[in-house]
Amino acid sequence: MEVIIVAREEDVAKIAADRVQQQIHQKRDSVLGLATGGTPLRLYDELESRVQKKSISFAAVTTFNLDEYVGLPPDHRQSYAYYMDKHLFSRIDIDREKTFLPSCPDRKYVTRTCEDFEQALRASGGIELQILGIGTNGHIGFNEPTSSLRSSTRVKTLTKQTVRDNSRFFRSGEEQPSLGITMGIGTILKSKRALLIATGNGKATALAQAIEGPLSAMCPASALQLHPNATFVIDIDAASRLSQRAYYLWVMASKDRLERSAEG
Repeated sequence: MEVIIVAREEDVAKIAADRVQQQIHQKRDSVLGLATGGTPLRLYDELESRVQKKSISFAAVTTFNLDEYVGLPPDHRQSYAYYMDKHLFSRIDIDREKTFLPSCPDRKYVTRTCEDFEQALRASGGIELQILGIGTNGHIGFNEPTSSLRSSTRVKTLTKQTVRDNSRFFRSGEEQPSLGITMGIGTILKSKRALLIATGNGKATALAQAIEGPLSAMCPASALQLHPNATFVIDIDAASRLSQRAYYLWVMASKDRLERSAEG
């Protein structure tokens, strides 16, 4: 795995945006996997800015989101469909017909929703760049601890910790879902490239377990150790519990020297 450690949250967003831009420049009709939550917001702001500057276009891009709450309609202010529309889709030149979320307002149809989502993924040719965040308990998407490392899109019961972490997005007294549909870990591992972004001390323990801990269903993000092309872009606070932090910084510096030497 490539581990990139930077000083500020803004740097995480810019490097992640560089990777997205590189992917789309290489293949204008790329298939991207997208994430929600607090961490990607700066990334989505940066992508909007680049669209406005004509540096990048999403006109031919297809996207698949990692997850969605079960039982929330797309227009619910706490649904991830609403989040994506507010923070990205309404601000860039993307064809809404090419944006996919595992939305299931009616719980009766969860099995069909999961199957249809996996079918749409296969029909697209697969995700070429998957953006990921990480939960404080190591989850990716809604793949909570004990999730199967070979799982496909399915319904998961959220842990109490995840419900607590996400409660800040819900109003006092507002009903908060405890079920979500999520891409499985096996589905995520089929992406050609994975890019996990994280900031802040609150993610430090989970990141240390994911990057340096044993491969374990108790830390779902550790499954990225199996990915052939996974990159972690994190700020210095999120990297605070990495035992090999100095080595990762040395690798970054060595790579930078090699690139400058090649250019000169």
